[in-house]
Amino acid sequence: MAFSTTGINRRDCIRALLAGTVVLTMPGLVGRVFAENDSPRVTPKLIQEAAQRLQGHVQRTPLVAGGMLSKRTGTDLYLKLENMQYTGAFKERGAYNKMVTLSRAEREHGVIAASSGNHAQAVAYHAKLLGIPSVIVMPEVTPHTKIRRTRSLGGDVILHGKEFDDSLAFALQKAEKDGLTFIHPFNDPLVIAGQGTVGLEIMQDQPETEILLVPVGGGGLIAGCATAAKNFNPKLKVYGVEADNYAAMHQMMHHEPVRTGGETLAEGIAVHTPGKLPWSIDERLLEDVLVVDEEHIAHAITRIWSEQKLVAEGAGAVGVAALLQHGGMFSGKKVATPITGGNIDARLFAVLLERDMFHQGQLAQIRVVSHNGHGDIYPEIAKVIAQNRAEVVNLEYDPIFHAASPMSTAYELIIETRDNKHVESVVKKLNAAGFEAKRMQ
Repeated sequence: MAFSTTGINRRDCIRALLAGTVVLTMPGLVGRVFAENDSPRVTPKLIQEAAQRLQGHVQRTPLVAGGMLSKRTGTDLYLKLENMQYTGAFKERGAYNKMVTLSRAEREHGVIAASSGNHAQAVAYHAKLLGIPSVIVMPEVTPHTKIRRTRSLGGDVILHGKEFDDSLAFALQKAEKDGLTFIHPFNDPLVIAGQGTVGLEIMQDQPETEILLVPVGGGGLIAGCATAAKNFNPKLKVYGVEADNYAAMHQMMHHEPVRTGGETLAEGIAVHTPGKLPWSIDERLLEDVLVVDEEHIAHAITRIWSEQKLVAEGAGAVGVAALLQHGGMFSGKKVATPITGGNIDARLFAVLLERDMFHQGQLAQIRVVSHNGHGDIYPEIAKVIAQNRAEVVNLEYDPIFHAASPMSTAYELIIETRDNKHVESVVKKLNAAGFEAKRMQ
């Protein structure tokens, strides 16, 4: 099953790629995406072979106990720390396993990938180590930090298109034109086998695992993990986890129309269409695919940081998000989930942490009004706050818009406190001291 991409439009090209049926040809060279009927099957043996190839080239990441997260979710939780890989995500496993099996001719001509994130960095990094030229096509809107990072890892970055589909179509055309081998992020048996070593290592380290929760984007990671883990323990239950706006596999499993799109903190799994090859595995091996909302993803990111001191990107945190949102399903069970990546934007991470502190009452915004004229009464306010073991971290003086009368003085403060009860105590003491104080929501 093969056809050239020459002359087909962008939509057909993308549909064929996702189905796994594109074969890119040049005289004397073949660089291709496997078709189902001519590819090696994704088997436990293929994953074992991948594990042997990865030794010494991709980190065997630790599986750690969930600590306070176990108590919070009512489970015996274990976290597989794929955020500790050199490029910060699990994608290295599949990229390396695919590229190390290429022929000499394929290596000499080089590889190409389309990605704006972890797959781009994984391909660039391991291609450089293997001495393979790599081209990474990224959307024009890709953040500069990701572009710089991919280039620093050895990738020849080309910016093309306003969205991923544009980059993907261009990468396929360039692959055929220049004789490059396309490295698919999830619809390739060797990539799936590489990703499946995550599940294999989890079961080797914690063979009594009862539940495996795995993020789902294109479906390759969970296809490999389910194949490896269920071979280890057929009674194990494997659940996928998707973000609410990109719940394509959940919709497919429940025979619903597939509707995706919108913003999400879990951009690493924001995939419109799962791969045909992963889907053929996942529909047989998964118990179900759970859906998590943005609030629980945000909460999972901050809980992983505050209780485990680990940095997780949105896609990497959805397994924990599922426990926070659907925890009753797994009470008392031994659960494992991979923290698939830690490549979160630093500014976004800071915003999420501060936002969580507001929710927990560790930061609070209060307004304090004095009706005793326009004298400098801030030292008196600060004294009351300090006496109650709180601390002012930001102050704004507003004598015009928020004061009750021309003789009043208003202050907007952000204070650091222990919890919500502590905030209410501070506000109460300020009012008792003769100020008009209230907490702003």
